[in-house]
Amino acid sequence: MRLDKFLADCDIATRSELKKIIKAGRVKVNDEIAKDPAMKINEGSDSVTLDGAPVTYEKLRYFMFNKPAGCVSATRDKLSETVIAYLKEENIKGLFPVGRLDKDTEGLLLITNDGPLCHDLLSPKKHVDKTYIVIADKALSDKDIELMEKGIDIGDDKPCLPASLGKIAYDSQPMTYILDAHKDDLSEDGEEVFNGSYPAYSITIHEGRFHQIKRMFEACGSRVLYLKRISMGKLKLDDNLAPGEYKKINLEDII
Repeated sequence: MRLDKFLADCDIATRSELKKIIKAGRVKVNDEIAKDPAMKINEGSDSVTLDGAPVTYEKLRYFMFNKPAGCVSATRDKLSETVIAYLKEENIKGLFPVGRLDKDTEGLLLITNDGPLCHDLLSPKKHVDKTYIVIADKALSDKDIELMEKGIDIGDDKPCLPASLGKIAYDSQPMTYILDAHKDDLSEDGEEVFNGSYPAYSITIHEGRFHQIKRMFEACGSRVLYLKRISMGKLKLDDNLAPGEYKKINLEDII
């Protein structure tokens, strides 16, 4: 890899700026001053420093993000803030969210530049489990739950794959950290949603259809008031991450 491309990929500066930086003798490769921006280096084994500080190249990067409501799962949007905008301290070049959460949906979102991993996690053939917490305006009947667990029809060409569903008590651990996250910004209506006045469920699906969970509940005559994803495959949302916060993770945390 060319030295200037390496440094640009590390988000040090633009290629034109890097030419000036290198010609000024500020960059060293294996403790030798580099003079040519086109110099070939091995990004895996060569030591590169800028003004004496090491420059580390990471080909693939992974971030766990606790998406808050109000931002969109995209790299760019003309009207709303994107999830990428929250990674203010990172080199965001090449990063994208794996899949989408609705604008009003919260919770676990993986952000990476690993295209093959994204394909594997989102492929319908892989059937990766995705678990959510739902607060609805109406309790589901036993028949409703049975329909979801068998594969409910939401108006698509095929019924949904069977889902797993369970009622959640408001004093359970998942609800506790949701309540803690919202304690400072609950409206009067929000207090009713989060204080146990409405039923809460845990649901695990194996697909990613458009508005799938909302449509599943609607098919049972119930409306989703709050939706949060807490896991995707092996990856589980860190309870210590507040909405809008993220942390760097490894591939081993995901697969």
